[in-house]
Amino acid sequence: MSTSPFVFEVTEKDFDTKVLQQSKDTPVVVDFWAPWCGPCRMLAPVLEKLVDERRGAVLLAKVNTDEEQRLAAQYFIESLPTVIAFRDGKPALDFVGLVDELDIRAFLDRLAPTEAEKSAGAAAKLEQSDPAKAEQLYRQALKDDPRQEAALLGLARVLIGRDQDAEAAELIENVGAGGEHGAEAERLGALIWLKRKAAECKDEDALRTRMDAEPSNAPARYELGLRRAVRGEYRPALDLLLSAGELDRNLAGGPVREAMVKIFHVVGVRDPLADEYRAKLSALLY
Repeated sequence: MSTSPFVFEVTEKDFDTKVLQQSKDTPVVVDFWAPWCGPCRMLAPVLEKLVDERRGAVLLAKVNTDEEQRLAAQYFIESLPTVIAFRDGKPALDFVGLVDELDIRAFLDRLAPTEAEKSAGAAAKLEQSDPAKAEQLYRQALKDDPRQEAALLGLARVLIGRDQDAEAAELIENVGAGGEHGAEAERLGALIWLKRKAAECKDEDALRTRMDAEPSNAPARYELGLRRAVRGEYRPALDLLLSAGELDRNLAGGPVREAMVKIFHVVGVRDPLADEYRAKLSALLY
């Protein structure tokens, strides 16, 4: 076994931490091998040497398939050696069998982040502290790779923070549905929708005055709910929207339902708050 700090053994118990989670920061190459496999023993020293040369830019995890049969089955390992590279928590590249050193170098080179990915990663760290610099880096990333989804979404977040929602919406349209970035795209799209709808409503003081005078005024409750959602006050917003639906069944099945679903996407569709109010909305509608 290699003494390199960049090469280590993994088991089913620590695979999630050492491979899947770690690969979100640094690519992790997993070598599925067995002691009786001659090609495995020939591949290992070359693979370990090339990973060690990169001094932590990529890591190597070794899985003894004789001891970790369930893990091997999970990744459909049928031939040895099989090498799978993980990035961002999921398999990215792989090869099967004994390959030469030149091919292994090329394989590892493909795991290196692109210039666009580097710019997007640097920008993400600056979004809160220096949004202007983050915007510059995101735009540079998109100049290098117009389809770089992390940059598309990052720039959209910066623009939404400055109320430049129209450009942000155009960026979000270029992010594919589903996939690793799909949920964030839907969240930002829902936030833009809520902001647009809230901008069409009366100001909060006028809405509160109307509610004080007419406690059963459902439209006022609906509009105030939108206003509070845009301010990030999601539980009070959901309470107001739900009460508007209880007062007006026509509102309940249309605008109230749509607004509440948008809030679910903003907070996270599996967030406890979303689960709680999804149940309340279902009870109201059905």
